[in-house]
Amino acid sequence: MGAYNVSKHAVVSLSETLYQDLALVTEQVHASVLCPYFVPTGIHQSHRNRPAELRSEGKPTPSQMIAQAMSTKAVTSGKVTATDTAELVYKAIEAGQFYIYTHPQALGMVQTRLEDVVQGRNPTDPFSGKPEIGQQLRQALRDAMEKQG
Repeated sequence: MGAYNVSKHAVVSLSETLYQDLALVTEQVHASVLCPYFVPTGIHQSHRNRPAELRSEGKPTPSQMIAQAMSTKAVTSGKVTATDTAELVYKAIEAGQFYIYTHPQALGMVQTRLEDVVQGRNPTDPFSGKPEIGQQLRQALRDAMEKQG
């Protein structure tokens, strides 16, 4: 998930910079950033777009397989459709809104992260609200690593 998360943060930072830069030079053009949560778009199958020469020839690692399974489950069970998201984006842009969230209830995780940064805390366990899921994931990863030897 590292490359995906880094890319997401880079896009947010770039968009924030673009928003500020545009505000310096014009009032006619603005920028917004869409922060989707789990929207069933097919992103969990993005590997299908990778050029053949860049595809991994080896078998995915256990953590990659588990992350893929979790991603697939989360994305495919999303309740907000791509059409819903498009409508939300259109309305937000018309309203001059910069941050556009498909699932505002997910902002609690963002707030926790920002509080960790401001208070100098170590990153909060992402499964602290649902420890049973975190334990299942840890156990699945450990079991997979044991099988690999």
